[in-house]
Amino acid sequence: MSKFRMISAKIPEEVYRELTLRVPEGERSEFLRAAILEKLQQIPRPDKILELEKRISKLEADISGIKKYLAELEVLTHEEGKVNPHVFCIDEMDHKIVDYLLSHEGATTPELAELLKTNRWHVLNRLRKIQKRSRKQLGKPVVEYYAGEKMGKRKAWWIKQELVET
Repeated sequence: MSKFRMISAKIPEEVYRELTLRVPEGERSEFLRAAILEKLQQIPRPDKILELEKRISKLEADISGIKKYLAELEVLTHEEGKVNPHVFCIDEMDHKIVDYLLSHEGATTPELAELLKTNRWHVLNRLRKIQKRSRKQLGKPVVEYYAGEKMGKRKAWWIKQELVET
């Protein structure tokens, strides 16, 4: 049996009268012990709260890791209505084309062909495929061709900045 400690408590007169009416004189200490224990059972222990906080932190870290992996797989986009243009790339050449367009905002096919050390027809076909895939998935192309002059370039391909996440 555990050791008992004496406590004193101030309670309103009405509560004391109700206690004396309902609980016989020899059973009041046991009644108060049981009432305190019952009330304590409803309040979580600090170590349980700490344990729950740790579990929640671990869950948040796991969810963050899952989001990171999904972003790496390019399944998850971070901004509503915006997309990572690399989602529409098939291989390293497509990624290089998109990287160049992102950094320079636009490029002609001869510029890209020189960068990739290939012919401009090959680059043109890649750009058209990226355009077609993005139009099919988004409803809008992420790259588009503009024959007129824009930012000092004529007949160039441009990344649509309003669709691209930065």
